[in-house]
Amino acid sequence: MVVGLGTYTLHLPAAHSLKEKRRVVKGMRERLRHRFNVSVAEIDDHDLWQKVTIGVAAVSTEAAAANRTLDAILNFLSLESECLVTDHHFEIL
Repeated sequence: MVVGLGTYTLHLPAAHSLKEKRRVVKGMRERLRHRFNVSVAEIDDHDLWQKVTIGVAAVSTEAAAANRTLDAILNFLSLESECLVTDHHFEIL
């Protein structure tokens, strides 16, 4: 069993309150869970309106498959209209 961990830092330019940020992040978490079958959580920047850091865990039988999933999530987030990816980090365990 291989676990891929991805950390994505996002900028939410349209969020002007924590309530708007929560709405965007909740929808994003649900889309990622359903599309990629991964676990997703907001892991940092809880008090900032326009910045969010999410963590993603993908379990697979091969490291290459976990890495492909994390790359696909990066591409998916890059195409999202509500956010801009400012940083990311992958780790395969």
